[in-house]
Amino acid sequence: RGRRRRRLSVFNRQEDDGFARGAKAVLAYPDIGGSNRNAEARLDEAAGLAEAIGIAVADRLAFRIRGARPATLFGSGQVDDLAARVAAIDAELVIIDGALTPVQQRNLERAIKAKVIDRTGLILEIFGERAATAEGRLQVELAHLDYQAGRLVRSWTHLERQRGGFGFLGGPGETQIEADRRLIRDRMAKLRRELEQVRRTRGLHRDRRKKAPWPVIALVGYTNAGKSTLFNRMTGATVMAEDLLFATLDPTMRQISLPGVDKAILSDTVGFVSDLPTQLVAAFRATLEEVNAADLVVHVRDISHPDTDAQCEDVEQVLTDIGARGIDSAPMIEVWNKIDRLTEEERAVLAQEAARKENVVLASAVTGEGIDALAEACSSRLTSAYRIRQISLDPGQGAAIAWVHANGRVIDQKSGAGKLILSVRLSDEDYGRFQSRFG
Repeated sequence: RGRRRRRLSVFNRQEDDGFARGAKAVLAYPDIGGSNRNAEARLDEAAGLAEAIGIAVADRLAFRIRGARPATLFGSGQVDDLAARVAAIDAELVIIDGALTPVQQRNLERAIKAKVIDRTGLILEIFGERAATAEGRLQVELAHLDYQAGRLVRSWTHLERQRGGFGFLGGPGETQIEADRRLIRDRMAKLRRELEQVRRTRGLHRDRRKKAPWPVIALVGYTNAGKSTLFNRMTGATVMAEDLLFATLDPTMRQISLPGVDKAILSDTVGFVSDLPTQLVAAFRATLEEVNAADLVVHVRDISHPDTDAQCEDVEQVLTDIGARGIDSAPMIEVWNKIDRLTEEERAVLAQEAARKENVVLASAVTGEGIDALAEACSSRLTSAYRIRQISLDPGQGAAIAWVHANGRVIDQKSGAGKLILSVRLSDEDYGRFQSRFG
């Protein structure tokens, strides 16, 4: 197999059938109805996804569809229009901003005479290019294989041939497609085992962090909302932060200080997107569990985006799907980011709206405006369950004194009557741990 694995790509199913960066593409949006965005906004976002991996969108089309056709999704006249547009500009690729079945994908390729990829395939392609860590590559490969497993019928040209003879890789007469499916199933099973080990390792790390007195803050939000820029602003880190969709894929954690909280852990996570492929949600379960385990969730919104409300709904839906919203979930703060892109009148209206809410902070990660207010809000949420308690200890109780300093914030200490009296800020949970351990 070699040590250098070729980058996963839904384009490169055959060695001689790939697409280079800069490939010319036609973008088509099937407007079936029921979306909380208009067609132009969907086309803009899909074009941004394509540009994130260097695909040049030469033309954009939106087709109103009354009912999806099982064979081609689009009507016959719409397919003809799409084929004519592809031929007119000599496009190499057609991107459908929606989900295609394997049959629809195959039939469209035959009719249009160009490679066709749907929204799921496009997002998987971005993730395949951006995965930087071993864990990220495992997750992306599993998602790719899950996606391609149902598309074997159109992914290779040799599938109609049978492999006769003997051997260990299949019995006599086993078709190539059966062999390929078996190999994919075996590889997916191996990846799931490795990711399960990753999940257990992450769980151990989370348990270790829970034993330490450091709260975890998870940044979540729609892709390109400014999470990484905010992360860099608050931590002084240099995480990749570009005006690209899915600029961040692998989660990053850094230590920060907040008012009244000497140390906290800030986590930058992958951005969400509407119609996030189910393969990715399943494959990135280990990563998304970091959000569930956080003590505070900071939802970063691009408040300057025309579809900011729809993006917010999409993020809330993903958080609900992974179990991060509910009765026992962590508190959440909304950061209305990118206010530097707004006019004075728009900012005034937003300020009035934010003042009516308890969990909203206006900020600009680029200019630094509102960052201090965000730090205060995070500190307030994290310490809301903490109370100042008076603890009296003998000077010889070194282990208890050390535990209090390690797990709480000592505000004052004094000696009297042979006792050491500590005024310490502790949560109910930590105080219970102290009592059970030291009485």
